[in-house]
Amino acid sequence: MKILIVFAACLAITSCAPPQQTNTGVYMLLDTSGTYREELQKAEQIIRYTLSRLDAADTFAVARIDTASFSEKDIVAKASFVDRPSAINRQKRIFAEEISAFVDGVQSSPYTDITGGLLQAVEYLNEKNTGTKTILIFSDLQEDLKEGYVRDIRFDLDGFDVIALNVTKLRTDNIDPREYLGRLGEWQTKVEKSGGSWRVINDLDGLEKLL
Repeated sequence: MKILIVFAACLAITSCAPPQQTNTGVYMLLDTSGTYREELQKAEQIIRYTLSRLDAADTFAVARIDTASFSEKDIVAKASFVDRPSAINRQKRIFAEEISAFVDGVQSSPYTDITGGLLQAVEYLNEKNTGTKTILIFSDLQEDLKEGYVRDIRFDLDGFDVIALNVTKLRTDNIDPREYLGRLGEWQTKVEKSGGSWRVINDLDGLEKLL
């Protein structure tokens, strides 16, 4: 009898538990500083590919990294896809057009607030409450903050996948490769200490396995 009571209680708890989210959330950060702006056509290809992989109930947002990136004003395009194929296609078309217009007219930023962009990405995907949360960073990972900006902040990246894309080498990296490896190591440590997973993909074909 006790076994039946326990079993019934377990069933009641299970039935009351909220359904697990299975949709996908992707937030992509675009570095627009210096000569990296010239790399944005590659980013546009990645964005179009990502759009092709997303479906109903999924969420996608693309934002620029600039002087102060912890703001929704830096979001270039965003969409939460509805459950109608014709409507999804229209959403994706508009999204792609907004990105194309941005890439064609973007101005170079004098500073690179990667930390602020990550904070905004975390806030955005948490609000969307998606089943998987992926942050793509299209950057050389060289953060350059305007004087007075404070970014010594601990992230909460539990459940987040953070993927650095197209991490190009700076001129100084060719002189001393330790600078390049050091940047990668610093960001990996920061992400993993905050509970997130970290990986670097410079061969963009590798993105196909993730989305």
